[in-house]
Amino acid sequence: MAAKDPSLKNDRASRRDFLAAGCGLAAMLALGGWSRRAGGAAFLRPPGALEEASFLARCIRCDRCRGACPTAAVGVLHTEDGVFAARTPTLDFHIGYCDFCGDCAAVCPTGALQPFDAKTARIGLAEVNDRCIALNSGGCNVCGERCPYGAVSFDGMRRPVVDAARCNGCGVCENACPALVLRSYLGGKERGIVVKAPGEATSHAAGEGA
Repeated sequence: MAAKDPSLKNDRASRRDFLAAGCGLAAMLALGGWSRRAGGAAFLRPPGALEEASFLARCIRCDRCRGACPTAAVGVLHTEDGVFAARTPTLDFHIGYCDFCGDCAAVCPTGALQPFDAKTARIGLAEVNDRCIALNSGGCNVCGERCPYGAVSFDGMRRPVVDAARCNGCGVCENACPALVLRSYLGGKERGIVVKAPGEATSHAAGEGA
């Protein structure tokens, strides 16, 4: 009887190790995706979106909402946002803004996005951060000028203040904010005013209480 080639045994062991490592990585990615959601991560969904768990159960990642958006504000999440959320729609206000036209809900084939009342719909809440030009050097009022709902005003020191009762998270202010260009030396991708998903905003006014 011919002796078994020890290299074959080593090859099988290597394949087993490779498969085990791959399964382990997949499990960690899945766990990471779940942990982001369980840890309270929230995403900016188009208006009319169901509660998150129901939304994820119904959304079939068909991209119809993205194709229907007239301002190109609808983008998609990626695997780094969590494997369960990957390829589902999110709003990217660096590219567009939401005018609450309802086209995304109209083309949704599963009801993950429902028809909504444009007067009461809410996406999130705008929040001013320390990249804001007006906070650092003054002279900028773009967000207040562009807001179509009168949700951004300025205090006595010309700092922007967001009225939570009026802000519906449309993203016009973030889309228009020039901080990323004029303060590009700071690096990063965040603008001076950013729409946060429900529950993520930490304050409604810049320099409140200062």
